Amino acid sequence: MSRPIQLAIIGDVHRQFDPHDVMQFNRSDYDLLLCTGDLANMWHREGLVAARQMARLQKPTLIIPGNHDTLTLPQLVAEIKQWPRLRRWLAWGQGQRLRRWQRALGSVQVGGYSVHLVPGDEDVAMVVGRPFAMGGSVLHCQPQLKRQFGIGTMAESAARLCQLIEQTSQQKLIFLAHNGPTGLGSTRKSIWGNDFHPDEGDFGDSDLREAIDFAQTHGKTVLTVVAGHMHHHVKREGNRTWHLVADGIHYLNAARVPRIFEENGRTVHHHIRLTIDDNSVTVSEQLCQGNDF
Repeated sequence: MSRPIQLAIIGDVHRQFDPHDVMQFNRSDYDLLLCTGDLANMWHREGLVAARQMARLQKPTLIIPGNHDTLTLPQLVAEIKQWPRLRRWLAWGQGQRLRRWQRALGSVQVGGYSVHLVPGDEDVAMVVGRPFAMGGSVLHCQPQLKRQFGIGTMAESAARLCQLIEQTSQQKLIFLAHNGPTGLGSTRKSIWGNDFHPDEGDFGDSDLREAIDFAQTHGKTVLTVVAGHMHHHVKREGNRTWHLVADGIHYLNAARVPRIFEENGRTVHHHIRLTIDDNSVTVSEQLCQGNDF
């Protein structure tokens, strides 16, 4: 590696990506921008507005679809409630909505069960996990995953991710997912802990955990796992952990929602800077205004 790699991590967007972001990221020193998805808020068409803004980015950008991307509101409710017949029925049309969303994103790469090279180091690969994840280790949006990827169960999802890792020649890996893995805490303030149920619990994804463990046992160096979904603000109780290091891996929850907000009388835009220098990883939270980049 001739110089450190600089990555910007944009968490769950929820409509908050504007011309200021485009200008700042285009002028920045970042080699790659990563986005954990959820461009829309409640209505999937909202995501098209944010997608068209992202299409103006001149930096290489990679995004994974979140559970608010390409789902209608009734479909999202059916997925949350786990209503089998409604889930299948309301999934019709998601493929068409996904294609429209991808067109709106222009040259932004949309990942899912895929591997991408990281600019600046030929030995670092980005492994992108399961799209539309909603946590709790349930295979949400199963009809779309089946049509698009041939994935019908959580076991098949884990197997596909492990297969990707096995076929990847790069030694160092970064994972990009919408929701994080299991195994990192079960309290409401844990990095992917459940804050909307009185019993709390681990709300991570088991297929992603299996893939991370597979990578490590097969001699890969997992540098960082980047995800979002579980917002930093915990219901009725402050903020959750957004960064921790476990077994040498940096886990980052980038879902600071809203990502554009007022602080000390100024409007700031949130993202995370990830610097990789050989096997060294540095993480810093960025609150930017004006020419802060």
